[in-house]
Amino acid sequence: MLISETGTSTSKNQFCAPEFCISPRGFSLIEVLVVITIIGIFAGTAILSLGILGSDRQIQREAVRLQTMIQLLADESVMEGRDYGILFSESGYRFYIYDYQRLLWLDPIGDSFLAEHELEEPISVDLYLEDQRVILESEFNEEFQVMPEPQIIIYSSGELTPFKSIFYRGFNEVQFVVTGQINGLIDIAEQV
Repeated sequence: MLISETGTSTSKNQFCAPEFCISPRGFSLIEVLVVITIIGIFAGTAILSLGILGSDRQIQREAVRLQTMIQLLADESVMEGRDYGILFSESGYRFYIYDYQRLLWLDPIGDSFLAEHELEEPISVDLYLEDQRVILESEFNEEFQVMPEPQIIIYSSGELTPFKSIFYRGFNEVQFVVTGQINGLIDIAEQV
């Protein structure tokens, strides 16, 4: 039997029969599966915590965008003496300008600021007027362009149609509510 300078044997175990001795060469299948499961759990937790599936900031950004657009149009309508309208669908909204000569709502052609806005998927919007939910079309179609009837009107006096719009994502419980009052004040609140 060979012994090294430290006093340990350098030969194979002499007390074990060759058919019963197993030398450690790698990991067992169970060990590999346990490690893969743990890595999967950590990866899933990281994806959900980082918001890769969609964060509340996207919903908030859409609500703030609507609030800002309405405030800008309210200021512009007072300065220019024209009325603006907003027509909603489940997936977005578009703006119109009222023409008093023809007595109808016109699409603001060539104005990219007032162009139709599509919400980022899977964000949706619900609209309430006088505490009644308005049934919205899933998306805009040709019928809207012929004789549009906006749900919200921003008057040249600075007033607007009182409303409540709720931005939400189907699998997320967080909602952002944009509330417009008749005097033109627009508020945003987060609901969980």
